Amino acid sequence: MKIYLAPMAGVTDSAFRILVRKVSDYSELMFSEMVSSTGIHYKSQKTYEMLDFSDEELPIAVQLFGSNPEFVAEAAEYISQLDNVSAIDFNLGCPAPKIVKNGEGSALMKNPKLTEELLKALRHSTNLPVSVKMRIGFDSEHINAVEIAKIAETAGVNSITVHGRTREQYYSGKADWSEIAKVKQAVKIPVIANGDVRDEYSLDAIINETGADGVMIGRAAMGNPWIFKRLNYYLENNKIMPNPSLEERFDTIRQHLDLLLQFKGEYIGIREMRKHAAWYTKGLVGGAELRDKINRAESKEDFLKIFQLSS
Repeated sequence: MKIYLAPMAGVTDSAFRILVRKVSDYSELMFSEMVSSTGIHYKSQKTYEMLDFSDEELPIAVQLFGSNPEFVAEAAEYISQLDNVSAIDFNLGCPAPKIVKNGEGSALMKNPKLTEELLKALRHSTNLPVSVKMRIGFDSEHINAVEIAKIAETAGVNSITVHGRTREQYYSGKADWSEIAKVKQAVKIPVIANGDVRDEYSLDAIINETGADGVMIGRAAMGNPWIFKRLNYYLENNKIMPNPSLEERFDTIRQHLDLLLQFKGEYIGIREMRKHAAWYTKGLVGGAELRDKINRAESKEDFLKIFQLSS
């Protein structure tokens, strides 16, 4: 059973991916943040920068999104020429209004014909393994994960990740694992289950209900990069690993801050660290006071003082 870190825009950047590898002994495939096929077509410098991976992040798959088959094929060809990319993942699940408005991400769940064209164009343009990440449907009236999964399998996709929510739900309510189970029963390729796995108990539950070949963790990893080490320890030993100590938690914050400063510079790095630090301190005694200080932090020194760390 493999446990993967889900791609999350604005969260799982290079700094976070490297951190997870370090503190969780994570050895599985990583996934980039969403990369625009249109951005690759128009040679966007910002898009190209998202495809610049360090050796510490590898192996990695590029998560691609788009709604133009020609652009998707072109992007797949370009990505396939990069030396350090191991796979391509196609996004059928993003619920963001900007993405959906363009007919991309989870909007494609409403358009099986176009989805088939896109996946065939992608598959024919690369020799890399291809996966798909999708939702169970666009809304509660249109649950069609099984249909889309069969289309993906026929198009030559190698594996499927299913988030047990509709686009309409965003990240609210409860994930419907029964729909993931239906996908697992409908296709022969590996199915990865995603949604509401936060600890050892929910990991057991989703495996038992879905029969999935793997599990993907998203929001539960925010401020909790150790979760993969904990869950793998549980699978291997049937025991629950102790929570990280306050000292370990604060040391991880320091490592994360250093990585953000390395990749994004002080101005952007400090501001991005504020949101991560807020996640790290959630549930801690005195967390609200810490978060108030975090939101006013302007430098590395400010963060070190807040967490009483040395540089």
